[in-house]
Amino acid sequence: MGRFLRPLLRGTTYTRLVHLWVPMLVVSVWLFIDMSKPWVPAVALIPLGLIPAVRTGEGVQAQLLLSPGVRDPGFSVAPATAWRDRLRTVLWLEARMALGVVTSIACVWLPILAYLLAGLAGGRVPHDVPVLADATPHWWYALLVPLPLLAWYGIVVGLGEAVTALARWLLGPSAGERLAALEERTEQLLERNRIAHELHDSIGHALTVAVVQAGAARAAGDPAFTDRALAAIEETGRTALEDLERVLGVLREAERPVSGRPTLAEADRLLESARASGAKVDAELAGALESVPGPVSREGYRILQEALTNALRHAGSVPVLVRIEVAAGLLSLEVRNPLTAHMSAPVRGSGLRGIHERAALLGGRASTGPDQGDWQVRAELPLR
Repeated sequence: MGRFLRPLLRGTTYTRLVHLWVPMLVVSVWLFIDMSKPWVPAVALIPLGLIPAVRTGEGVQAQLLLSPGVRDPGFSVAPATAWRDRLRTVLWLEARMALGVVTSIACVWLPILAYLLAGLAGGRVPHDVPVLADATPHWWYALLVPLPLLAWYGIVVGLGEAVTALARWLLGPSAGERLAALEERTEQLLERNRIAHELHDSIGHALTVAVVQAGAARAAGDPAFTDRALAAIEETGRTALEDLERVLGVLREAERPVSGRPTLAEADRLLESARASGAKVDAELAGALESVPGPVSREGYRILQEALTNALRHAGSVPVLVRIEVAAGLLSLEVRNPLTAHMSAPVRGSGLRGIHERAALLGGRASTGPDQGDWQVRAELPLR
């Protein structure tokens, strides 16, 4: 019995009931104006639902009343941008009004029916009620009193669940909104993964070097060795601070909306920045870069940025060849520079791992390493 009555103790049951009653306020006002045309409010909902901002209002009401306190109830609060969403809003308004009518009738007449049955059990005949006017008073009518109340309970709870499920279907995010949310989530995961590697590699390395050098200097007891150890700690710490500043820059950029982050359409600015740093960059661009989907274009920009940064950091002012091509459903990026003596050993670091991870997370592939006397960074990202 306690489990059966539990919905009556939940605040959500009553907020959903209020949500169903709200349309009836408009209907009640109209019935005072012209009771002979009760269908007018339903017709008026059609042009109302086509207004984009109405979908926002309905979504906010659904969040507050149908699923209060739920973190992600599944209702969109964005204005309708497509006609499909506007038609869904119209259908929702009509369905909400219909369910509101049923709820209002049930909430008014079922308790009244229970009261009239109790009156028949006590010998009082309701002469103004057609069905019960001819009934003969008898005590056994008292056994029927709980039935309208149980029906009222079932309708209130059941219609509350039904209107919530219907709202998730008709007021849920559209395909475009889901795609935008997926892009945002992809960006966050990619940046979070990169930041984790940046912090682990740069800060972890700096702390390890500092601890080892300090311990060795204390054990050696040699002033000259101590000076060299302190110089190594200073240089490592300076490098770590530079890396930390770069990571903090990524964090600050994460506050910007996805649409505001750089894409390959701004590759020229990145190439000019590399040239201003001393590199002799020769770029070959083929295909429509502006047609590349947002997530792919943004990650392509980051891969290109990291490849140029590695070339500047490890090779210096050397010729750099950049090829970007959009063809056959793929975005291909290639960055080549001469393999200097400093780069004769494989270059390691979070940057190169980030290139591989970005490509893998988008379903593509990347390769880095020596190739015919050059250092090459190559990535292929599917456009779909």
